[in-house]
Amino acid sequence: MARRSRPVLAGLGPIPLDRGAEGPLYQQLYKALRQAILDGRMKPGARMLATRVAAQEWAVSRNTVVTAYEQLLTEGYVTGRVGAGTYVATALPDPPPIGSADGTGGTRGVSLSRRGAALATPFHPCTPAKRPFSLGIPDPEGFPFALWSKLLAQPWRVGGRSLAVSADPLGYPPLRAVIADYLRAMRAVRCEPEQVVILSGAQQALALMAQLLLDPGDPVWMEDPGWPGTRSALAGAGARIVPVPVDGEGIDVAEGERRAPDARMALVTPSHQFPLGVTMSLRRRAALLDWAVARDAWIVEDDYDSEFRYAGPPLAALQGLDEAGRVLYIGSFSKVMFPTLRLGYLVVPPDLVDAVCAGRRHFDGGTSVVPQAALHRFIAEEHFASHLRAMRALYAERRDALLDALRRHIEPVTRIDGGEAGLHVVAHLDERHRDVEVAARAARLGLSCPPLSGYYAEPTAANGLVLGFAAHPAETLAAAVRGLAGVFAASP
Repeated sequence: MARRSRPVLAGLGPIPLDRGAEGPLYQQLYKALRQAILDGRMKPGARMLATRVAAQEWAVSRNTVVTAYEQLLTEGYVTGRVGAGTYVATALPDPPPIGSADGTGGTRGVSLSRRGAALATPFHPCTPAKRPFSLGIPDPEGFPFALWSKLLAQPWRVGGRSLAVSADPLGYPPLRAVIADYLRAMRAVRCEPEQVVILSGAQQALALMAQLLLDPGDPVWMEDPGWPGTRSALAGAGARIVPVPVDGEGIDVAEGERRAPDARMALVTPSHQFPLGVTMSLRRRAALLDWAVARDAWIVEDDYDSEFRYAGPPLAALQGLDEAGRVLYIGSFSKVMFPTLRLGYLVVPPDLVDAVCAGRRHFDGGTSVVPQAALHRFIAEEHFASHLRAMRALYAERRDALLDALRRHIEPVTRIDGGEAGLHVVAHLDERHRDVEVAARAARLGLSCPPLSGYYAEPTAANGLVLGFAAHPAETLAAAVRGLAGVFAASP
């Protein structure tokens, strides 16, 4: 008897999936589908297989297919509506670079190194900023761009020729000085201007520290759940990532010591853990510092969203408790001001300053000096403090509007975490709804609701949605919550 031919997916035959490869399986499926769309093997307007049928076709979980479809949807390769199916987009986004085999930047016929392959893997789907609930996106409408344009012009009028010829690889000295003053006063950070390094943002700071302080194979603690970009920076340095659980007190130091007592580094977000929003307790901070001293290890403190705290007094940084010079402190202006500013800072112990300076010269020579000069004036003339106060009040109103709408309209939300600080909350769901499937259906309505489970490196029972609130006014957030409520109402 002749065998039945296997079903095809919008003109695409079976996809080989390597279950032994590093990284999540959904990324392999996503890349294969995207390449088939770009190659024209999956025609514009063609209907995709239903997620259940596709899961059977490739012997993977439905969640794997849903997550792959969601990434295609958020990047504009497919379109869809709840209950109407998913289709290949008729107008595709910009194609990957010429010569790219899979959209990661690698060239056909060229083998990447293991670290190169890790860096070439997209660590997070690109989400349009205009989508409600988008994460980490401040509201640009509140920024004083007219003032900023004047500040950008001033350096050229005052000292343009000197700025055009040479620059300190560690950053514009006056800016480093005002940042040191700000951190001492507002975050209780122990630092002098000479310890402050200006970079393009937190991601570059992570990558630089990983390259300078880690050898391939070195074990590194990483919070689980955590930001995928941190994992990318570590993988690019060849580190062995050790996921360490996070509970209500922050990273579980005892569990980290059990899993990898000889780790060379721990990356933490103690003031506002991403994505859970918890604050590391004083007991855990002391234990982490004791471990670092005993093991001659480094702690990288990403002071994520520390400027936006809505309840209680400001929290002191972990670095301020460090008397042994084991903490590297990272901060960024991208969320406080606007994302394309691309300016952040790194505070290093005095013994590391020369090594970091040499590393900056080796990698990129330093950061463009003109926006640094403008930022110096913006801080020194107290425009920064004024802007921060205004945006904190605005975001508090939007947070309140989102929390109120969630409590009134979405009955499956069992608990909401993270609202005391930052630009997002976590809405935990009851067991009737799986976050990956809810997120995929919400994406078809133009809502960006990353599933909480997607931020875990290890299998988890966590089930929730991570919802940003900063980029949209209260009425838009309320309407988006009503749309999300419709997603739950339409669930099987």
